[in-house]
Amino acid sequence: MMKRFVGFSILFLFLTVSAWAETWSFGVLPQRSAVLTAQYWNPILDYVGRKSGVTLELKTKKSLPEYSDAEARGEFDFVYDLLIFTPSHAAVGYRVIARTEGKPLHGQIVTPEPSPLRSLLELEGRAVGFAGKDGFPGYAVPMSALLRAGVTVTPVFGGNQEGVMAQLRAGTVPAAGVNSRVMQEYAAREGFKYRALWTSEPYLDLPVAVHPRVPEAVVKAVRDALTGMATDAEGLKILKESAAVIKQEPPYGFVPAQDAEYRNQREVYRLIWKKEGR
Repeated sequence: MMKRFVGFSILFLFLTVSAWAETWSFGVLPQRSAVLTAQYWNPILDYVGRKSGVTLELKTKKSLPEYSDAEARGEFDFVYDLLIFTPSHAAVGYRVIARTEGKPLHGQIVTPEPSPLRSLLELEGRAVGFAGKDGFPGYAVPMSALLRAGVTVTPVFGGNQEGVMAQLRAGTVPAAGVNSRVMQEYAAREGFKYRALWTSEPYLDLPVAVHPRVPEAVVKAVRDALTGMATDAEGLKILKESAAVIKQEPPYGFVPAQDAEYRNQREVYRLIWKKEGR
């Protein structure tokens, strides 16, 4: 009996040490360019790694569809996005552990400020830009509004949020479905003036979630380090410096969160999937 106990203890210790020694992937939705994404997230992940003892490696993809496919395969250990609430990703089992602190985000349909467009009805038959079909504030929410209004548009996909915003700025598309927060930050950096034709109800900002394969001790260490950043002098400094890169407004940091807080997002995704016959 004692030999068996010792054997189990050694195995448990080996598995625990292996988990802490491993590098865990942290997938981030490609809303912005790869350069901006790295400039924002790498200092944060480095801090979390040093505080938690868990090595995190930033992972993303060139476009939203590529990222969505990778996440649906369970490629990432931790993720920062809303795609986990799509029907096609449910089976993977990502679990929310935290979210961005601050004001809620909105889905919007926007147009350049000088545009003569004044209502959704005027978009009938026109091209409208979106990042990709799996996006939440930039596709599911605004497309639901267009469907409710009986407006048929031709979707033009820009690959990521700032990609479609660049198309809007260049005049390639007359309007675009966007994440209000990302749009505001892009406009501030680029000096782009725009106007919202439609704005949704508020939704919680993007969550940080974890794959079921990640050991609970690792999850807790990462969550505690991430949600404690804003109350630590070094952590807050890093958050402010990262925020300056993308023109993010305060408050900064992350707070604990749970899946139940995102029921509305799941329902919106479910309805748009059903309406589009996916």
